[in-house]
Formats: sequence, C-alpha cells, structure tokens
Amino acid sequence: MSAPVLDLSLVPPLGEPRPQPVPEVHLTTLDNGLQLAVVPRAGVPLVELRLRIPFAAATARAAAAHVARTSVLSGAVLLGTAAHDQVQIAQLLQAEGAELSVSADPDRLLLGTTMLPSGLPAVLGVLAELLGRATYPADQVAAEKARVAERIAIARSQPGVVARTALATRRHGSHPYAVQLPDPEQVAAITPAALRKLHRERVLPAGSTLVLVGDVDPAAATDAVATALAGWTGSGTAVDAPRLVEAPVGPLLLVDRPGAVQSNLRLGGPAPGRRDPELPAVRLASMVYGGYFSSRLVENIRERRGYTYSPRSSVDHLQAGSSFLVDADVATEVTGAALLETQYELGRIALVPMSEAELDAARRYVLGTTALATATHAGLASTLSALIGSGLPADWLAEHQAALAAVTLDEVTAAARRWLHPAGLTTVVVGDADRVADQLGALGPVQR
Repeated sequence: MSAPVLDLSLVPPLGEPRPQPVPEVHLTTLDNGLQLAVVPRAGVPLVELRLRIPFAAATARAAAAHVARTSVLSGAVLLGTAAHDQVQIAQLLQAEGAELSVSADPDRLLLGTTMLPSGLPAVLGVLAELLGRATYPADQVAAEKARVAERIAIARSQPGVVARTALATRRHGSHPYAVQLPDPEQVAAITPAALRKLHRERVLPAGSTLVLVGDVDPAAATDAVATALAGWTGSGTAVDAPRLVEAPVGPLLLVDRPGAVQSNLRLGGPAPGRRDPELPAVRLASMVYGGYFSSRLVENIRERRGYTYSPRSSVDHLQAGSSFLVDADVATEVTGAALLETQYELGRIALVPMSEAELDAARRYVLGTTALATATHAGLASTLSALIGSGLPADWLAEHQAALAAVTLDEVTAAARRWLHPAGLTTVVVGDADRVADQLGALGPVQR
C-alpha cells in the first residue's frame, strides 16, 4: 500500500515576520570607564550577566605568547582572590544560583553567568574580587597549565581544528588572528607572575562592557554595579586587534593527514562588517548558498550526491574584520568531486540570479532565527554584549531586520558576485594527500 500524498494546499501559508522589538536599554558609563547596559525584562525571575573585556593581541609578533597566556588566564582567574579560595568562590556563586564562566576569543575576555535577581549584589561582589584581586596561586596555575596543554593536544588531533587553523594562517598571514591555538612550550613557560602582570595591564574597566538582562530595576541595578565595581580601576588602555588585511588568494593548500577517511574542506574570504550596508544582502546570499538545510549546497552535496552530512556557510564577525566561510567534511574518495560541486554552487550563485522564492525562504529563516536567538534572557544578553561591545547601538537589531526585509533580488545577486565568487576565496583541504592530491590537482594548482 502506497504512502498517502501530502496535500500542500492544506498547509496554511506563513505569516509575515514579526517586527524585531527594540529592547529597553539603559546605558551608563561609570566613573571607572566601564560601559553598563541594563535591560529590564520581566517574566522570568532570572538575571543574565555578560562582561566583555578587550583582550586582543596588539601585534602579530606578540600574538603567540598572548594567546598562550590568555588561554591559561581564562581558567586561572577563578582560582582564588585575596579573600577567598577557588572552592569558596564557587560556593558564594552557587548560593545565588550562579556559576561564572570565563572564555576568550581573538578579541575579548568573556565572563558570563545566570543568577537569581536577589543575588545580583552578592555576585557582583564576587566579580569585583576576581577583577581586582585575583591571586593566581602557583599550585593551581600549574594544574591549569596542564589542563590547557592537554586541551591543545586533543585539539591538534582533530581534523576540523587543523583545517580551521590552516585556513586562518593562510588568510591572515602576519595578523594576530592567524594564531588560533596556543603553543604548548609557551604555555609551559607561563608563571603566576606573568598572569598577574597580564591581568593588571589588560583586565581594565575602560573599554569594557557589562550587560545585565532580566528581572531588574534599571536604577537599582546601576547603583549596585557602580558600588560593587567602584574599586575596579586601571591606568592602561584597551587594546583592539589591528585592522585586518586579507592576504592574496593563493593555490589550494593541502594539509596531509595520512590514513584519514575524510577530507575537511574549508573556504574563506572577506565579508562586509556589521556597519556595512551590504551585509544584509550578503547574509541572504550566504543563506541561499549553504546557510541552512534548504540551501543549494546542502541540496547538492548532501541530498543529491551523498558526499557529506552537514555542509554549511556563514558570515562571521570579529572586531577587526568579517569573514564568509564554507565548511564541509567529505569522504576521502569524493574529495575532488565535492570541492568541484562546492565551487560550482559558488559560481552559480554569483552568476545566476536566484529565484524570488529562494530569497523569500532565506529571508524568513534569517528573520525567524534572529527573533528566536533574542527571545530568551540569555540570548538577548549575549547578542547585546556583542553589539554594544563592538560600538553598535541596541536598536541595530531592528534596523538590520528592516534592511533584511527590504533587500532586493538584484542587490543579493550583486553581493553574491562581489563576495561569494570562488576566485575570491582561500581554500584549504585537510586529508590523506596520497589519495586526494591527484583529485584536487585536476581542479587547479595545489600547494602542500
């Protein structure tokens, strides 16, 4: 008995996307230079905290050592203060329903937590201790260095990390963004004194942004932050990464991974930044190309040919520059064929206009996922932290949504031709060179 056929006429049409609400953001710059954004949001009795501290490497020469120290500092900052040890700090936070996370990216040191509204003063007190009086005790720092070294070893065994690192090195050359992983020898050489010096020089309120989203009174929350962090001071200057200049596109780089059963394809090139009026068109072009399950790349090399499970494209933003990226992990025996189809779809979207239906579907997806991403306290806090920390106003989201809704088919086609064409992208393949070099060589020059 055959399966019943779905009558698509019974599926109700999609409604119009809802306007992106502009959050009520109360901005204040405190006396110590910290920029504070408080967003009252009732309904869920929680408060989200996000603190972004500028932490980029100042120069390419300093990048390797800076990345190594930052990778240790981001874990070691929680190991104790002049008043409390690591266990006591955790207990103080947990008493308020909080657990502080610390991470780093190429631009920022990021601290975040969720707490009960009543716990805001106590959590801010712990945060003030960590910002102003972290001690970096020797025994715990040694253990943290060992943990970081183990993490580096694991990362370097993962082909996706190898591919990402190779692409960054290839694209960014002498820029600090080229350094993706810490050097194990430099990690081993880090001392508690070096961490204290880095903390003193770079963990500064000036240039930093603190975002609070949740069930709070803006005036009371502002007073609580000002009181708790009044002692967090510093005479240094926030450091941002130097302007990113894209290296010339060279031949495909093949990184040998003997015996690999998969090849990792990575393509990357420049993209417009958040302030660029062409960004909405490029985001939509990227979405149609490979940004979601209904994209052309997924339809081609996953659904039709079965080369890969989860190809994707995206537009990613860093402080010094933005990127259009393409990822696909494919079986070794179809490496050349998969890259050919990946490049074909890039050429097709750059040269052949997409349909209005394709553009409308991508537009609805982008608008819908943006709304979902900011629907929760946590999502809104992280989004506003990234925007305000980059110097953008809180109403950028609404403006960007309006721009996405207004982009025309001609504008998306022109943006794809300018930013997505395959000749403008750097290509890296990590795989078994003995098995894939000839395949890739049939498509063009290969460097190993």
